[in-house]
Amino acid sequence: MILVTGATGVVGREVLRGLAGVSVGGGVGVRVMVRDVARLGVVAGGVEVVRGDFGDAVSLGEALRGVERAFLLTVGVGGCDDERFLRAARAAGVGHVVKVSAAAVADGGADDAVTRWQRGAEGLLRDSGLGWTVLRPRSFMSNALAWAGSVVSEGVVRGLYGGSVNACVDPRDVAAVAVCALTERGHVGRVHTVTGPRAVSAVEQTAVLGRVLGRRLRFEELSVAGARRALAGRYPGEVVEALLAGAERQRAGAKAGVEDTVRRVTGRAPRSFAQWAADHREAFAGLS
Repeated sequence: MILVTGATGVVGREVLRGLAGVSVGGGVGVRVMVRDVARLGVVAGGVEVVRGDFGDAVSLGEALRGVERAFLLTVGVGGCDDERFLRAARAAGVGHVVKVSAAAVADGGADDAVTRWQRGAEGLLRDSGLGWTVLRPRSFMSNALAWAGSVVSEGVVRGLYGGSVNACVDPRDVAAVAVCALTERGHVGRVHTVTGPRAVSAVEQTAVLGRVLGRRLRFEELSVAGARRALAGRYPGEVVEALLAGAERQRAGAKAGVEDTVRRVTGRAPRSFAQWAADHREAFAGLS
């Protein structure tokens, strides 16, 4: 049995979809743990859905009963979700946990709250006594969905340091690597850094979106103060400061490196931002 957490997010949803095809067809059961079943939507036949919460030890124990492998994705920065899950997984006899972390963990210059939390969570997994695989993705291409409102209403993308580049990755490619790690041999004790095929800037992304939409879009550079105000409406303070620190590292070139992980693990090339944008065109055309 394979357990999937975080299945209502952009990566977890794709992991569940991939496992439903690979594992169920191969006779391996798939179970998904969610707090709100209504947010999950329709799942493939044969996938077991259970209600559970990282903060509820009883529900964790129920979700992990009979599980051999688990996909772990937590989002509570500074919280204890990883610790609770790993404790329950160890008690349930889980053999292998595949965890989503962040590429910044390997950057010695990254010391923001989010990166410190991910480093600590990786340490908990390594020290858990369980088999482990860590996925360290670069920024998700889907972060561009935050621009959809201003693209639709104004034809504008606003951001900080628009000329700096990031080897951002399609969440579907992160999920594909996760599915391989969960269903194939050779991934235990491995760290997979997952990037897109090349580093792109927000200015380039704006141009790509314009071509996909057949519209003239412009990029509007924000000041640090302006970016802080914009982010404060969406994230807690420590996350806002972490994102601003990450933008500074990106401007210094820390996020430009490209890895061949997607091709090496899955056997196919990673998707480009142009492919991602074309597949999500409706969101930027105001049709979603």
